[in-house]
Formats: sequence, structure tokens, C-alpha cells
Amino acid sequence: MMLDKRMNYSCAYWHKAMTLEDAQEAKLELICRKMGLKPGMRVLDIGCGWGGFAKYAAEKFDVKVTGVTVSREQVEYARKDCQGLDVDIKLQDYRELNDEFERIISIGMFEHVGSKNFKTFMKVVHRCLVTNGLFLLHTIAGNSSVNSTDQWINKYIFPNSMLPSAKQITIAAEGLFVLEDWHSFGQYYDKTLMAWYQNFTENWDQIKDGYDERFYRMWAYYLLSCAGSFRARRNQLWQVVFSKQGIRGGYQDRA
Repeated sequence: MMLDKRMNYSCAYWHKAMTLEDAQEAKLELICRKMGLKPGMRVLDIGCGWGGFAKYAAEKFDVKVTGVTVSREQVEYARKDCQGLDVDIKLQDYRELNDEFERIISIGMFEHVGSKNFKTFMKVVHRCLVTNGLFLLHTIAGNSSVNSTDQWINKYIFPNSMLPSAKQITIAAEGLFVLEDWHSFGQYYDKTLMAWYQNFTENWDQIKDGYDERFYRMWAYYLLSCAGSFRARRNQLWQVVFSKQGIRGGYQDRA
């Protein structure tokens, strides 16, 4: 009732879209095109959420997707939603991954890794990515390097989360990857959050029996304050494309 039909809980791509549904589909298409997906490719989705990307990529690009998450609820939902497709959703910590993939993506999960694990995360991706593969990191970010998040957000919304800086991302990737492309579109998170807020408030009467007014105020504050932070450009949204050894002739953005 808050998200789109694919249950994408990450920034939509509003470049040419007018609705949340279209903007979220455009985001998934953007990632698939940036990765140059071809039929039969093995794709890893680290922090697969409710399986929105896995289902889209398998349906539209005929690839084999493995998604990992530490949420049992997400595993149950995604497995059911992706039934009949070449999609394998696993309840697994990303640090346990050892299989090889031609493409690796991570959408809105890096914010929950923590600064002490940034290098570990990149090493896992490097270990699992074939030599000529590509890796796309989609993450909220901040303008300064920090090791914690806003205390209210930490207590009520995203415990133990933190937003990486450009410096922290590049230091973590140094010695492992070649940076091929850096795309910033944090202005679209403002629109995404406002769309979620509209959905939440319009559907409140259908769900309010399971919550209370305190939750309503808390959730509204969360959505609106985050929208304000993106609108003020205090928060950023980046999609960064990496290769292991550099692409001969250069990376071509296929989006």
C-alpha cells in the first residue's frame, strides 16, 4: 500500500516517468541496461529485498538470478513472486557467498553494511565476479564520511545503518575494481519519498487498525524528513559501475 506493485523499497528513476510504477520500472530497466544483460547470464542480487529486480531481470532479459537476503519474510515473498522463473532466492549472509557470476548488483543494501565492513563487502563482490564481469552499486550516500547515522533514524527506522561517502566507497573499492561510471540522481529520491508518503496517507484507513497514531506520526515524519534531506541535497543517491580490470575500449552506458 506504500510501495509500487513490485515492492521496490529504493529510489525510483523519474527521468521520463510520471507515476511511481513507471519510475520504479524505469529504475530496474536502467540497471539491466547498464549491466548489458544477455540471455543466460548469471546475475547476483546482494540484498534482493522482495525480489523486484530478480523477477524483472529474469522475465525481461532471460537471465538466471540469485538473490540473497537475511530477511525470512523477504525470502518467502520473493520465492512465491518469482515462482516459475530462473530465480533462486536464498536466506544467506552476503559474506558467505562463493559462487561466480557475470553480473553483480546491489540495490539499497550497502547503507546497512556499516563502514567497518565496506572493504569486506567489496572483497566478496570481487571474489564472486568473473574477470570480465560488471558490478553495479546503487546506494544512498552522504556528503561527508561518518561512522553512524542520525540517532532518530537509527532508533526507529533503520538500526545500525549508515550512509557511505564517495571517499568511503572509493577507498573500499581501491585495489579491487576499476570505476567505470558514476551516476547521481538523488533529486529523484525526493519524488519517490513523496509518492510513498501519498500512498501511505491515502491508504492509512485500511491499515490503521494494526497500528496507532504514534506510528502514523513517526512514519510520516520519517518519509517527509528524508524527502526534505534529499531536496536540500544533504543526502545523495548514486549508481556506481565497477569492473575488475577495466573494459577494453571503455564502458558504454547502455541505458
